[in-house]
Amino acid sequence: DIPLEGACEGSCTCSTCHVQVQSEDVFDQLDEDQPATDEEDDMLDQAFDLQPNSRLGCQLQMKPYMDGMHVRIPEATRNMAVDGYVPTPH
Repeated sequence: DIPLEGACEGSCTCSTCHVQVQSEDVFDQLDEDQPATDEEDDMLDQAFDLQPNSRLGCQLQMKPYMDGMHVRIPEATRNMAVDGYVPTPH
């Protein structure tokens, strides 16, 4: 389990689930199997600490080749929700 905020509950309308895929081979395969959509790229443009290996966790469908994948969670997120909002874990 990864403690991601997920303020939009997986609808690709925020960047709080931003992760950086550290496993290069997995990232390369993701780029072929599950390329980022224009909507995901637009949300990533708002993400804190955007990197070439950045993806939105909510847009990734888990596949066997991702077993053992390492991701980095940036130290901060940009959440447009009001102060005190507590998301429900997925």
